[in-house]
Amino acid sequence: MSHHEIAELQRVFQTRLDVLDHLLTLGQKHLPDADAMLQERLAPDMFPLGGQVAFACNQPRGFALWCAGEPIDNLKPDIASLAQARAAIQQTRERVAAIGADDRKLDEVKRVGLGPGRHAELPARQYVSDYLLPNLYFHLTTTYAILRMLGVPVGKADFMTFLAPHIQVEGGH
Repeated sequence: MSHHEIAELQRVFQTRLDVLDHLLTLGQKHLPDADAMLQERLAPDMFPLGGQVAFACNQPRGFALWCAGEPIDNLKPDIASLAQARAAIQQTRERVAAIGADDRKLDEVKRVGLGPGRHAELPARQYVSDYLLPNLYFHLTTTYAILRMLGVPVGKADFMTFLAPHIQVEGGH
């Protein structure tokens, strides 16, 4: 049984969770009150940084639970401390590492809740490409944007740390 596609998703999830953790570390390093940063938001009708962390974790977490045939148990958006945020990331990493499904799981149909009274039924590969990954990146990007707004010196290299092992320097020694 092939685990190639699932293994690639696990790699993507783990490395993006690493980015989330890295962004929080930069916020902690540059802001006087790391817990207070989790209450900051881009706009009044958006979730604060703590909620962005929860929702970023919920994407790979939900996939892992679905692969295990377990009910989706999303993290609540009320993460109020850096300790809670790091625990959410660590728990999500553990769930992702434990995915035991083979690639046939991606042939199934996934029902995706889209708010009260709304859902979509998508082939799992489309669920991953059209729903899960865009949501993951949305919440990572929003985390990044909140930190930038607060004056944390984050850049694209911080958002794409997973590329570091592949960087080559032209004419370098």
